[in-house]
Amino acid sequence: MSKSVKHPSFEQKIFVLDTSVILYDHNAFKNFQEHDVAIPIQVLEELDNMKNGNETRNAEARSFIRLMDNTSGDRIINEWIPFNGSKSGRFKVVMDNKPDKLDAEEIFGKGKFDHRILNAALSLKQEFPEKRVILVSKDICLRLKAKSLELYAEDYETGKIKNVDELYTGKATISNVSDEVFKILKADGSMDATGLVLTDDLANHFCILKGKRKSAVTYYSAKEGRIFTVATRTIFNISPRNEEQSFAINALLNPDIKLVTIQGKAGTGKTLLAIASALEQRKDYRQIYVTRPIVALSNKDIGFLPGDIKSKIDPYMAPIWDNLRFIKEQYNDDPKMQGRIDDFVKTEKIVITPLAYIRGRTLSKIFFIVDEAQNLTPHEIKTIISRAGEDTKIVFTGDIYQIDTPYLDAESNGLSYLIDKAKNNELYAHVTLGKGERSELANLANDLL
Repeated sequence: MSKSVKHPSFEQKIFVLDTSVILYDHNAFKNFQEHDVAIPIQVLEELDNMKNGNETRNAEARSFIRLMDNTSGDRIINEWIPFNGSKSGRFKVVMDNKPDKLDAEEIFGKGKFDHRILNAALSLKQEFPEKRVILVSKDICLRLKAKSLELYAEDYETGKIKNVDELYTGKATISNVSDEVFKILKADGSMDATGLVLTDDLANHFCILKGKRKSAVTYYSAKEGRIFTVATRTIFNISPRNEEQSFAINALLNPDIKLVTIQGKAGTGKTLLAIASALEQRKDYRQIYVTRPIVALSNKDIGFLPGDIKSKIDPYMAPIWDNLRFIKEQYNDDPKMQGRIDDFVKTEKIVITPLAYIRGRTLSKIFFIVDEAQNLTPHEIKTIISRAGEDTKIVFTGDIYQIDTPYLDAESNGLSYLIDKAKNNELYAHVTLGKGERSELANLANDLL
């Protein structure tokens, strides 16, 4: 059931789902417990228009259409059909009805599906005055329009992370550490962590230990119950510029860590460190994939852009090429290595491509980097990880406060969801990068503007 509206006692409700909810989670209409769920016919029309293509929203549309078909069987779907289960409600498709009183199309304008969806909710409110009719949508503007028509409206809460400003950072500072700890770490490089690290049962965690005169950058492994020093490592001529970047490199190079997330604002080095780490370990993987989701302008498909397919996608992939070019520039005195980097691209040892172009593949022995992961839904993140084959490592990078995808925000995007849900797994590590290293001018923009 949607969680944003809480009522003190049981009240029968009818939840009207918008297309944005279905594209976010095709199983949504089964998540409302004992209440009824209505799908406006316009939603089916929109899903029919979106069912073709390789994007996740296309797959979500197809999945929902199949789910509706399997659930309804041979029954008429414009009549109430019970869900399976004793505590489940019913569902139906609401036809293109116009209410007697308020008419959203008369108020907001004709010819727009959103306004016909509002009318579907208004007609249900008129037909069932004893029930609370609630429009559920990821579209804030549509929710505001609904409220202006005296309709209840709320966001779809499944998959949302509360208190996102307190999201797991993957790191902590521990003060008042005794000199004996630093002595052991210096001599052995690791030590038993019993009684030292407070990690709230986290599987992997980075810690800065501080004593009266000394400090140490460390990594805690719950699997081994030990704390290890984190060395400053240079990867493909890229050296960490701060402790957080050292944490990220440690996680990216750790063969026991199969899933890594790196979150941070622009200029903190997320993508650069991920690509450099992949190249450093190129002999351990069959291929390196660097991808990002395409978020087209005005929410239009890239087919609207002129030129061939390469011309259409190159602008979206330019930031990744910029990072690879930066790595190549670190070898200006070594033309042979620069040539090898070019060969990695030519021979497809490293593949830079939109996420949609590798969707559906099984990723075996791949170092797989997904940039701008904050533009993915939780279901998209799950789908990507579920494709991982043997000896594959997956890295998600992004900034949860810089989202370009409609209907996602810092609380509901897939990167936030993954960071929150995976933090106790021994195969996973996370680092939030806070310090910008692009330039002083870039830091000024991030901090002041």
